[in-house]
Amino acid sequence: MSGAAATPRRLGVPAARRIALAAQGFADRVHRHPPERLTMAHVGRALDRVGLLQIDSVNVVARAHLLPLFSRLGPYDLELLERATARRPRRLVEYWAHEASFVPPETHRLLRWRMARIHDEGWGMIRRAENTPETLELVRATVAAHGPLTAVELERRLREEDEAHPVLAVERQGNGYAWNWSAVKRALEYLFFVGEVTSAGRTSQFERRYDVPSRVLPPAVHDAPDPEPADAIRELVRIAARAHGVGTEQCLRDYFRLSPAQVKPAIAQLVEEGELEPVVIDGWARPAYLHVDARRPRRVEARALLAPFDPLIFERTRTERLFGFRYRLEIYVPREKRVHGYYVLPFLLGDRLVARVDLKADRAAGTLLVQATHGEDGIDRGHVARELAEELRAMAGWLGLDDVTVVPRGDLAEGLARAL
Repeated sequence: MSGAAATPRRLGVPAARRIALAAQGFADRVHRHPPERLTMAHVGRALDRVGLLQIDSVNVVARAHLLPLFSRLGPYDLELLERATARRPRRLVEYWAHEASFVPPETHRLLRWRMARIHDEGWGMIRRAENTPETLELVRATVAAHGPLTAVELERRLREEDEAHPVLAVERQGNGYAWNWSAVKRALEYLFFVGEVTSAGRTSQFERRYDVPSRVLPPAVHDAPDPEPADAIRELVRIAARAHGVGTEQCLRDYFRLSPAQVKPAIAQLVEEGELEPVVIDGWARPAYLHVDARRPRRVEARALLAPFDPLIFERTRTERLFGFRYRLEIYVPREKRVHGYYVLPFLLGDRLVARVDLKADRAAGTLLVQATHGEDGIDRGHVARELAEELRAMAGWLGLDDVTVVPRGDLAEGLARAL
C-alpha cells in the first residue's frame, strides 16, 4: 500500500447542515412528533445530544437554558429541568463551560484542569479575592456550615453574627459583568471558579445558591481522582464533536472555550483512533472533522424557534457558514441602531433558518409579543408565516400565555398576523 494519505471526503454545505441538525436532535422523531407526555428520559436524551446548556440572566422570553429543550422537544414540563438541576441525584450542575453553563456532573469533573488554572482562565475581578485570604476562609467556612446560600443570604448571616465585621465594610467594586460585587460575592465567585464551592441551583430571581461540592455532586464524581488535563480535554473535544456532527477545529474548541494548543493534539488523537474523519466542506476555507457516529439524513423536517444562546447557533461563524445566516445579538445595540430587534430568535424550518422574530413574553398582559418579524430572501412567505404561527402558539402555551400579539414591524409581520 502507498503511504500517501487518502483524499478527504467532500461534503456539500446542505449535507453538512443536515448532519449538524441531526447531531443536535432536530432529526429525531420526538422533535416533529412529540409524545403527549414528555418524561425525564426524553429530556435526558436531548441533554446527551447537546452536552451543555448555556446560562444567561436575560429573561425577555424565558431563561436561556430553558429554551433549547423546548426547541427540540416542544412544550415540556419545566419541573423536569428543575429536577435535573436542583434535586439529587443531579443530572446537571453549573460551571464555566461555554460561558456559564449547565453540564452533566461527569463533564464538571472534566473541567477540573480549568479550576486549577484560575490565573490563566479566570478574570481579574475574581482573582482579586486572593488578596483577602481571611475573607475567602470566612466565606468558605460559612458555606460549608450553612449552605446552600445565595450571596445575599450569606452576607445577611455574617451581618447577624457580627454587624461590624470588616468583610462587610469593604467597598463594592467592579464594572461590566461584575459591576457591583461585594467582597463576599467576589470570594464566592473565586471559590466557585476554583471548585471549592459550587451551585446547588438558582432562586426564582436567578441567584446562585452556593454549597460545597460534596453536597451537590454525586459521590462517584466528587470522589473520583482528577483526570489528566490532556485526557480531560480530549473528552471535552469528543463531546463537542458528537454535538456538532461535523465541524472545524474552531467549532470544536468554541464549545468548551478551549485554546488551539489544547485542541489540536486532541483532534489528532481522535483522528488517529478513527473517531473523527477529516473532511472538506465545499466553500469552507478550513478543514472539518466528521464524527464517526454522525447521522447523515437525506432530509430534515425541523421546526423550531432558537434562543440566541442555543448550542446549534451560538458560534456565529459556524451559523453563517452552515445556514448563510448572519446573526448578531442586538441587546447592547442602541434602540435606534437595531436592525432586527432586541431579543431575536431565528426560526428554523426544514433545514434552513428562514426568519428572525423579536419576541417578548409580556406576562402582565398574558401575551407573547412579536415585536418584529423579518423573513430571509427566497422563502415561501405564506408557508413560513403559517408554520411560524403554529410554533408561536405552542411557545405561548408553554409559557402560560393566553395569546400571541403581532406588532406590524418587519416584512413578514403582516403575513404572520393573518396566519394567526
